[in-house]
Amino acid sequence: MYTQMLVPLDGSTTAEKVLPYARYFVAKFKIPVQLLAVIDIAEMVTHISADRARFVNTMIEDGVRSSENYLREVAKTFPGAEVRCTVEKGRAQEVIIEKGNTDTGMLITMATHGRSGLNRFLLGSIAEKVLRGTANPLLLVRATREAKSEAEATLKSIIVPLDGSELAESVLPMVAGVANKLDLEVILFRAYHIPYANNEGYYAGISFSELIASARDAANEYLEKKTAEVKKLGVKKVKYASKEGNASDEIIALGRETPDNLIAMCSHGRTGMERWVVGSVTETVVRHSDEPVLVVRAK
Repeated sequence: MYTQMLVPLDGSTTAEKVLPYARYFVAKFKIPVQLLAVIDIAEMVTHISADRARFVNTMIEDGVRSSENYLREVAKTFPGAEVRCTVEKGRAQEVIIEKGNTDTGMLITMATHGRSGLNRFLLGSIAEKVLRGTANPLLLVRATREAKSEAEATLKSIIVPLDGSELAESVLPMVAGVANKLDLEVILFRAYHIPYANNEGYYAGISFSELIASARDAANEYLEKKTAEVKKLGVKKVKYASKEGNASDEIIALGRETPDNLIAMCSHGRTGMERWVVGSVTETVVRHSDEPVLVVRAK
């Protein structure tokens, strides 16, 4: 499924919040991992005074050497894995995306924020740029104080938000592969919502509550069908849930209700009635979810 993992790091403890999940996936999938540090020379130069410009080359060499030493220390925390440490020069997001272009089976794994020392790039914004620009699968972890420690990095289920579109459903084969490999339960989820037509809450003689009930029934019927399809892909544990409300809010809320889960989403896709774009919903979930998010670019 995945040929290797790429883990961009900037030397910060917040960026390292991704490492427990990186180690978990590398151990389970038994794939090699490449640890990457990027020296952004253009960004660095903007913070150097003119009288110190002559020291730029020395600072770059020191930065490369320091990053290499740092990555080698991190590599020791991947016992039994094949680990390669790489230090590149350039714009972080461009380097990461180019690395992914060389291998479409590469899983890019990174934290959604964390600030470096010498490089001074905000990894959170880099992660969002990579999310929008790469065709590779992404495992994104929001680096918060509450982020899981190494001992706690484990998964029990995969939440899969669906909106009724074929694009959103294109994540299902990948989800089945991950669930089977990691022995996880799959939870298919759909949010539904009907906007009010007027102050009375009626649509041409039909009550709002009736429309909500109809939308709920349609969502559940759809999810029941998709549950059967996922089971045909070999997944033993599959269930579904639906909820009235904003898609992003309800996905995040469900993640908080069910600990130790992974949220798997496509990077775009549009519904009919609900009219939410999976790409924007995905970005919102990545920014605010307490759970790791596995993102697949819908083709």
